[in-house]
Amino acid sequence: MLRRNMSDHMYLVGGAVRDALLGLPVQDRDWVVVGATPKSLIDRGFQPVGKDFPVFLHPVTHEEVALARTERKTGSGYHGFQFHTDPDVTLEQDLARRDLTINAMARAEDGSLIDPYGGQRDLAARVLRHVSPAFAEDPVRILRLARFAARFGDFSVAPETMALMRDMVDAGEADALVAERVWQELSRGLMERHPARMIEILRDCGALARIAPELARLFGVPQPEAHHPEIDTGAHLLLVLAECARVDAPLPVRYASLCHDLGKGTTPEAEWPRHLKHEARGVALAAALSQRWRVPSDCKELAELVAREHTHVHQSLDFSAEARLRLIERCDALRRPERFAQLLLACECDARGRAGLQDRAYPQRTALLHDLKAVQSVDQSAISAAALAAGKQGPAIGQAIHAARLAALRPLR
Repeated sequence: MLRRNMSDHMYLVGGAVRDALLGLPVQDRDWVVVGATPKSLIDRGFQPVGKDFPVFLHPVTHEEVALARTERKTGSGYHGFQFHTDPDVTLEQDLARRDLTINAMARAEDGSLIDPYGGQRDLAARVLRHVSPAFAEDPVRILRLARFAARFGDFSVAPETMALMRDMVDAGEADALVAERVWQELSRGLMERHPARMIEILRDCGALARIAPELARLFGVPQPEAHHPEIDTGAHLLLVLAECARVDAPLPVRYASLCHDLGKGTTPEAEWPRHLKHEARGVALAAALSQRWRVPSDCKELAELVAREHTHVHQSLDFSAEARLRLIERCDALRRPERFAQLLLACECDARGRAGLQDRAYPQRTALLHDLKAVQSVDQSAISAAALAAGKQGPAIGQAIHAARLAALRPLR
């Protein structure tokens, strides 16, 4: 660490301290300096990068260093804060503004632990607990806590923290969340080891119904027990997300799996437990959710594709060669084979995300990948050249290519 002024002190804070205590790899290190001013840091070569409050890059390590600060709520949502930095702000005051006790610890330069709010105790007890009532001033903290629950799947939420989050939702704080922050936190949570925990926490505090009513509606909706031993559509969703994590699926697959059954939430109760045409309804709902959260195009497109085609993929072992070719062409698999492979992975997670069926075989994925490879082996150029030499044009050439692709597909039964 660069030599500091004798009047200031540098502390390692937040996730780096937490993860080291848990014996986990430390990815990023953040620092807080107490007793300094922006000018004193700039004079020593620190580069300012923060817009809302003074954050600097260390001139040697390029790690982030922030001035100790306090904050005051001035408006709704997570933008409504006024930050105060001053050499007189203490480390304890800076840590007090943090979200959870496990994130409100610091290491001094001599290695000693500073833990004024019981973070080490809560790590040992596997508890997610808010530091102070100021937690309620920032609705993003609801999402962050849910994300940490997805990362640390065996941590519980302190009852008083859950009660506080419910009060925040009732007060309308969740309605102030902006799309970018929702997607930022939820996409990170989906990629954790226990993504289903994130959905459970958001549902328990009421936030899921505010940010994604399409998802909240799935809980309590029955499905045919013959295909879904878990019966409840919401319970199925959680099992599918757990399967996604088990196979280390990429983000587009996890998001598509999150959205694959949205249409079942709009099935009239009189039609339960069957869900006829839920696929078409699900496509529209997935598109709406993606637009509201401003989801990246790769996730958005796969979610709509999985919503539309997952039932067809499940049934594909009984399809004729003609029907399988239509499925491949409808999914644009020849032009986008990677996305087709992701579709099949999402469908496999859907099939295995059912009570007691986590280890079931899913030959549909292997069969359709084999079909795609067979269709890809057809030499379109050679067929086109032969057709032109025979005097064929336009649609006739397309028909010849289609016939060759169809001939390349073997019967599945």
